Amino acid sequence: MPLQLLKRPYRGFAPVKESALFNRRQSIYRSSSRRSSSGLSVVAMLLILALAGAGAYFLLRDMSGPAVSLSPSGAGRVGLAQPLTLDVSDKSGVQSVEVTVKRGEKSMTVFQQTFPTLEKSQKVTFNLKDTRLPEGAFELEVRAVDGSYAGFGRGNATTLNMPMVLDSQPPRIAVKTGPPALYRGGSGLIVYTVSEDVEKTGVRVGKLFFPGYKQDNGSYVCLFPFPISMSTGDFLPDIMARDMAGNETSSRLLVRALNRNYRADTLNIPDSFLNFKAGELAQLCPEESTPLAQYLCSNNKVRMGNDEKLLEVAADPANNSPKFLWSGRFQRLPRSAVKANFGDFRTYVDGDRQKIDEQTHMGLDLASVAHAEVPAAQAGRVIWVDYLGIHGHMILIDHGLGLMTQYSHLSEYGVQVGETVKAGQIIGRTGTSGLAGGDHLHFGVLVGGVPVQPLEWLDATWVKNNITSRMNISF
Repeated sequence: MPLQLLKRPYRGFAPVKESALFNRRQSIYRSSSRRSSSGLSVVAMLLILALAGAGAYFLLRDMSGPAVSLSPSGAGRVGLAQPLTLDVSDKSGVQSVEVTVKRGEKSMTVFQQTFPTLEKSQKVTFNLKDTRLPEGAFELEVRAVDGSYAGFGRGNATTLNMPMVLDSQPPRIAVKTGPPALYRGGSGLIVYTVSEDVEKTGVRVGKLFFPGYKQDNGSYVCLFPFPISMSTGDFLPDIMARDMAGNETSSRLLVRALNRNYRADTLNIPDSFLNFKAGELAQLCPEESTPLAQYLCSNNKVRMGNDEKLLEVAADPANNSPKFLWSGRFQRLPRSAVKANFGDFRTYVDGDRQKIDEQTHMGLDLASVAHAEVPAAQAGRVIWVDYLGIHGHMILIDHGLGLMTQYSHLSEYGVQVGETVKAGQIIGRTGTSGLAGGDHLHFGVLVGGVPVQPLEWLDATWVKNNITSRMNISF
């Protein structure tokens, strides 16, 4: 019997409603979206927090106020016209400074400034002249603000309250002893007291200043010159003192100015000398083309620069001992002849005896044998060992209170800067360096960098009567 296909109705897969399938897809999509949105929200939140933290760090990282210092401190004492300087610094820049004076219930702003640009440091100067404060205690308030974003852009502030005392009374000076007379080119010494601690004191001679040095007994000692370049009418020394509050007093010293005559000399500058010094002259004045022009340049321009250098060296406090480092007699180059004196007024002439220049000689020229040993004139401390223009190889020794001895035209050095030497100790040898025409020693004595008459200091009687006996006065 042939197979017969059974004919049954075709049912297929169970039909799914289209709306149910759509709803299932939407549910899956919403679930996925929720997970994606949640992840994005966390990332965004973390990013926002990171940015906020970074912003807070950059905006608020400076949480301290500016550093402020006032000078001079003056131990709290200040004068009405005394300049006061504020140094203010901050890494975010300085925005403003305000200074207020307070006394009791009253206050007054004496200085206020807002800076146009935020510099990391600012320096401002003011005084209390307009306050008209009476003598006595008051409070100085300084408020400085930086340029940071702290305090929502207001910046960090530093406020200093400093107790001060207004002092408008100048110090009083009492001269105990001084020279009744001083010769032109000579040296003088005074001993005096000051009624209070001072910031500066000494003797002024024209534009030059010679400091006084406080001694163990409380008195001050000042060594000063009568410069040979001054006339007796121009020599009007005055003594001054400025206290910690800026108050200054000064008065004329009662010193009789006496003239001292110095000899005149003519110095020949032949071609043989110029040829002998040609190499050195070319180094001293390379801008000039001939040996004669180089010599004249050296004798004037270089000389003036050397004089300024000596004043500069003498003005350095590190080169001045506050007490004399010596005792006894000053000594000169042994077995030497004087070839030129201090104060000699020199007229320079060329080979045809024509005047080419004029200068004043500022030391003793002492000649012995070639390359003679040079002793230290007195005990002291070596402060210069170097070449200096017309002086050639030179040594300077500090003897205290601004007194120095000078040894020029050397051929050898036997000491170093900072070395302490004894009287008579060999420090070098004579030579021809600088503008020296022959082997010799230029021996000079300087007071505050100003050349003075060496013969006074080589005279034991003069030293006793004018220097040491005045320092031994009892108070």
